[in-house]
Amino acid sequence: MAKTKRGIFITFEGTEGSGKSTLISHLRQGLEKAGKKVVSTREPGGNPVSEKIRETVLNFPMNAWTELLLYEAARSENLAQFVLPALSEGKIVLCDRFTDSSLAYQGYARGLPWKKVTLLNELATQGLIPDLTVFLDIDPEVGLRRAQDGNRFEEEGVKFQEKVRRGFLRARRENPKRWLTLKIHHQTPEQLTKTVLKEVVRRFRVVTP
Repeated sequence: MAKTKRGIFITFEGTEGSGKSTLISHLRQGLEKAGKKVVSTREPGGNPVSEKIRETVLNFPMNAWTELLLYEAARSENLAQFVLPALSEGKIVLCDRFTDSSLAYQGYARGLPWKKVTLLNELATQGLIPDLTVFLDIDPEVGLRRAQDGNRFEEEGVKFQEKVRRGFLRARRENPKRWLTLKIHHQTPEQLTKTVLKEVVRRFRVVTP
């Protein structure tokens, strides 16, 4: 694990249309109201280099290994330019997708060797592991109906997203204590935010209940 880390690193995972971005926005507002220094980012993206990679990887079909390596490159750059500096300043970092997405999408759904994806994740992140991973577990079919990005992963359909979901479940089994699973039905963003805030309080004592 990166030795510069002093803040709290929270990642958000889920299939397409699960509502990660909305939840992150609400959670950031809630934490900031509690007086905490909070920043948010996304994968791929978060800085100019990684955003350029994002444009490519989300819109152009490619070999599965190329796809994975581009994600890892974007991840490495965003970590160096944004995530690690923020953590070293004691901030709470909220990240839309992280290494578990590579395991779920490229490892499980694309069929790349799980151990090799894990190794590349470790290299790209310098061993950084999230303090908490929030998994928005939604029916993939419902998620696709809600999805608005229009990227090629959405276009691969329900069966692909079902594989992705099973990939997240496998990743969760490897380190269940790190995960908070939210079963997404008809909850409002405010209700989901309240649940996550309670978990953050329980784990890190960063806000007053």
